[in-house]
Amino acid sequence: MVAGINVGAQPYWNAEATMLMHTKGILVMTPDSAMVLTGKHSLDFSGGVSAEDNFGIGGYDRVMGPNGQAQYWAPTLSAARDVLMAHYEHTYVAPGETAPRRATTTDPVDRDISGFPHAMAGSDFATVGEIFSARANPDRKKPFDIRSVMRALSDQDHPVLERWAGMADAETAVVQDVHLGGIPVCLLGIESQAVPRPGFPPTDGPDTYTAGTLFPRSSKKAARAINAASGNRPLVVLANLSGFDGSPESMRKLQLEYGAEIGRAIVNFRGPIVFCVISRYHGGAFVVFSKALNPGMTVLAIEGSFASVLGGAPAAAVVFTGEVDARTAADPRVRDLEARAASATGVDRATLTAELDERRAAVRAEKLSEVATEFDRVHDIHRAVRVGSVDAVIRAAELRPRIVEALEARLGAGPSGAA
Repeated sequence: MVAGINVGAQPYWNAEATMLMHTKGILVMTPDSAMVLTGKHSLDFSGGVSAEDNFGIGGYDRVMGPNGQAQYWAPTLSAARDVLMAHYEHTYVAPGETAPRRATTTDPVDRDISGFPHAMAGSDFATVGEIFSARANPDRKKPFDIRSVMRALSDQDHPVLERWAGMADAETAVVQDVHLGGIPVCLLGIESQAVPRPGFPPTDGPDTYTAGTLFPRSSKKAARAINAASGNRPLVVLANLSGFDGSPESMRKLQLEYGAEIGRAIVNFRGPIVFCVISRYHGGAFVVFSKALNPGMTVLAIEGSFASVLGGAPAAAVVFTGEVDARTAADPRVRDLEARAASATGVDRATLTAELDERRAAVRAEKLSEVATEFDRVHDIHRAVRVGSVDAVIRAAELRPRIVEALEARLGAGPSGAA
């Protein structure tokens, strides 16, 4: 807990314990705290660049919260102590024991999360269950609020502690410490609605942080969360993840490095991992969250989810272009116009050729959609089970009990602590 101004060596000790990729410690800041290497007056006197005060150099609001080096904010020192105690509720290992103790909960392990309210302005979904409905969301492409799903899953009689809540440009990864059936777990969710970007984004990057996508800083956040939980408590991932952003901006900002850090964290993770596909599972996610990387991983998927290295739409547009072109050329509407244009002359031929170009483009769009649908139908979640990428397909109503069951099996403990 940072109280007051930390100068010089002390911020380095803070960093050694809490800020590096492999560290497990937490750092809590208050409004009157700051971490600076050189104080404002010394910087001014020596001709260095400073801010209006020390809080502008190393306070939470402008620097340490947005850059993710401060993991929690508290309004007072007493409140910071409460944050620490809440952290210990999930992570403290008593002498002679090997893991945090399982808590008592009155929340039934077999509770169906489907009726839990879904809180998102303008959403089509009133409850969490509608997100996974074949009627309300058949393609699993509609946006939703991941925190609603995470809260629906966790024990209702235990508070949730969100880590790195103020980390800027990392909003597509959500990290919480929760209890599941009384078991303390690190719960990692992937935001499934677009996140607006403040200011003026670079022209070689996205205008918004797209749903179900990891960007450089959210990748770093996820990797740090996984490392912090390793050897202490289980990891549960709720994934609607179409992969990593590959824009020039993201590549410039170390997307490759931070994506690899997630894979490394999974390989090195000590303890149970339950990875649950709740909508879509594509792209680089297949690599860094592969169960082949860690024998302690269980992969579940909610019925109706999609899983493949490439989604149907990009597969049709990039991989199966020959098939799309062949279907377009064979379509009677295109062939008829081609024949008429070939036999026409003069102005009529020019008119028919222009009409043919428009018709061919429209038909090709139809065929793209057709091939994409066929691809998704073949690469449904049951195929992922057949090839070993997913262990089991479950109903949304089974999400909570099946995750707890998987955790208990990996921990080697029978049901306890839950009423």
